[in-house]
Amino acid sequence: MVVNGTEVSVKGIADMSEQEITNYISYVKEQTHEPVDSISIACRPDGTVALDYQLRPQKFERIRRITGYLVGTIDRWNDAKRAEEHDRVKHGLMAAHA
Repeated sequence: MVVNGTEVSVKGIADMSEQEITNYISYVKEQTHEPVDSISIACRPDGTVALDYQLRPQKFERIRRITGYLVGTIDRWNDAKRAEEHDRVKHGLMAAHA
């Protein structure tokens, strides 16, 4: 089932309400400060609840230092600046030899 955009699986608890599920999702969000993609709620043999969750992947922007400036992308650069960046010598990482 899906609750508030989160895929939910409940195992071993037949009478869990949607409010309880929402509370578990909120608890994980508060602990991780990230949106929850999916959550599995299961009853353990000792009567406690086990939570297994997957966080929603977050988009990020790559920041590079080019010509002394921190930039995310070069899509707003003019053709001359793009050509300058393209013609630069790119240095890679070398593996350390033991």
